[in-house]
Amino acid sequence: MLAFSSVTVHAASDDALVKKGEYLAVAADCTACHTASVSQPFAGGKAIASPVGEIIATNITPSKADGIGNYSEQQFADALRKGIRADGAHLYPAMPYTAYAVLTDDDLHALYAYFMSGVKPVDHPTAQTHLPFPLNLRFSMMFWNALFLNAPGYQPDTAQTASWNRGRYLVEGAAHCSSCHTPRGFLMQEKADAAFTGAQVGPWFAPNITANPVSGIGQWSQQDLITYLRTGRLAGKAQAAGSMAEAITHSFQHLSDQDLTAIAEYMQSVPDHTAFASGTSRFTQGEAGNNLAAFRGHAFAEPVSDEGARLFSGNCASCHGSSGQGTKDGFYPSLFHNSATAERNSSNLIATILFGVERDTAQGNVFMPPFGAQPNALNHLDNQQIATLSNWILHRYGNQNVTVSPEQVAEIRQGGPSSPLVLLAQSGVAAVVLLVIAFILLLIWRRKR
Repeated sequence: MLAFSSVTVHAASDDALVKKGEYLAVAADCTACHTASVSQPFAGGKAIASPVGEIIATNITPSKADGIGNYSEQQFADALRKGIRADGAHLYPAMPYTAYAVLTDDDLHALYAYFMSGVKPVDHPTAQTHLPFPLNLRFSMMFWNALFLNAPGYQPDTAQTASWNRGRYLVEGAAHCSSCHTPRGFLMQEKADAAFTGAQVGPWFAPNITANPVSGIGQWSQQDLITYLRTGRLAGKAQAAGSMAEAITHSFQHLSDQDLTAIAEYMQSVPDHTAFASGTSRFTQGEAGNNLAAFRGHAFAEPVSDEGARLFSGNCASCHGSSGQGTKDGFYPSLFHNSATAERNSSNLIATILFGVERDTAQGNVFMPPFGAQPNALNHLDNQQIATLSNWILHRYGNQNVTVSPEQVAEIRQGGPSSPLVLLAQSGVAAVVLLVIAFILLLIWRRKR
C-alpha cells in the first residue's frame, strides 16, 4: 500500500512537471516557429524569414529519427541556452537562445520533461537551412556568441517587487520580447542601449514598447497592456497583426492573470534612452473624413482626381467605414487614432494591406483579407495601387509626414528589408583571400630573387 502511494505521488509530481513545461513552452511560443502544420505540432519545416535568408525551423518532437528524442537534458539545455545542437553544430540566433539563456535550471528541467513525454513524436525530416556563404559556416557563430551571448541564469533585482522580477524574467526570457522589439546592430546583435524601442521583423515593424509616453506605450495603463496581450486589441489604439498576432494566438492569451500583470508591471518601468517624450503620440493622430465626391459618377476605369479615395472606397470602406471610423464595437478598427497608420515606419500599414490580419482569441477569430498576390486575396492590388492607397490613408487618417513609394511596397511584398551583412561578409572573405594570394606571390617572388 505504501509502495502504491509512493508511485501515485511520483506520477502526480511528473504530471505537474510536464504541465509546468507545457506552460513555459506556451510562454515561449515555440509553436509559432516549429509548427508548419497544425496536424504535426513541433515537427518543424517552417521557413523563418530573416534579413540574411530563410532559416528552416527544426523538428523538436521527441522523435529519435528526426527530432530531439536522443537529446540528454544537458544537450537540451545547451541548445536552449548556448545555441549548440547535440551534434555540436551551432544554431542561428533566429532561435532566440540569447533570451532563453535567462531560463533557470528548474524551468529547463520542466521544459525537457514536457518535450520528452508531453509531446507526440513525429518522424518527419525537415529541410536543411542554406544561408549564403560565409554565413553557412555554422562554426562562425562561435565568435558571435563570444561577443553577444550572456552567461546563463537570471539574477533578480532585490530592489524590485517579486511581481516585477517575474515580469522581467518572462519578458527577457521565455517570451523573448526583445528579440523582435529591439533594433539590431551591424552583426545582427540586439542593441542593448535601445532595448524595446522598435525594430523591423521581416515585413512587419515591432513598435516601441518602452514607457515613453509619446513614442512608446507610456500612456497605456497596466490594464490596457493586459487587455492587449489577452485579446490582441486595444480600442482606439492598436491591433495585433503579423508575428504579434501569432504571439497573442499561441502564447500571451494563455498566460495567467498573475503573469500578465507581472509583464505589464515590468514593461511600464522600461525607459527609452533613444528619444525624448515630445511630440504627438502615434495613438492620437488623424481624424474622420472622406472624399467620395472625387470619383462619384465616374466609370471605374476612368481617371479621377483622387485615385486613393476610390481605392479606399472600393477595398476598405465596407469594413472600416466611409470615413475610416470603424464599427461601434471596435471589431473593425478606426483608421485614425491607430498605431498602424500613425507610426513613423509605414511597414505595418503596407503589410496589413498586403498580407491581411488573422488571430484567434477567446473573443473569436479576427480576419482581414489580404490584397496581395494570395489566392484568397479580396483584390490583387499592384505596388503602385497599394502605395497610392497607403498614402491616402496616411495623409488623411494618420501620420501626414510619412510617404510610401511603390519600391517600399515591393520590398515588403518580398519579405522586408535585407541585410548588407551577407555582401559585406563575402567581401571580407574575398579581401582576406586576395591578401593571402598576394602574400604567397610575394614569397614566391622573393625566393626567385
